[in-house]
Amino acid sequence: MHNGNHWPGDARLQRRGALKHETAIKTSAMAAKPIVTSKQREEVVRGVPTEVVCTAFSNSILVVVTQYGKMGTLVSVDPSTITNDISKPSLTTKVLLGTDEPLSHVCAKNLVTFVSQEAGNKPVLLAIALKDKSMEGIKALQELIRSCQVW
Repeated sequence: MHNGNHWPGDARLQRRGALKHETAIKTSAMAAKPIVTSKQREEVVRGVPTEVVCTAFSNSILVVVTQYGKMGTLVSVDPSTITNDISKPSLTTKVLLGTDEPLSHVCAKNLVTFVSQEAGNKPVLLAIALKDKSMEGIKALQELIRSCQVW
């Protein structure tokens, strides 16, 4: 029976309430600076509607380039400093999802080499779904990616 004193579990409930309040304070303080930064652009590139989304994470950059409205092939573009010149690491590409064809690797390197370099040689995860894979199209897409710079 309750005799007017606190129930044994009251202290635990009070601590939980304090923790919830503390968590709320931390969350609202963190809300001032977003955890990830993202920019998105839509533009017609060589007659094809194109969307680009660039998102910066602490350890990598995600770039989505689509002319189909879907992510398409996912390619990891990873700088490796195995070479003697650390200022210009070679880039390794690996298809993580989708069709692994040589053109995917070529497009990936041409589209996001500058992203990795300008971001301090961070790895880039590139999602590409392109109708226009011409060199002129790739150059136009580079400029669209640059306009979404978050690195």
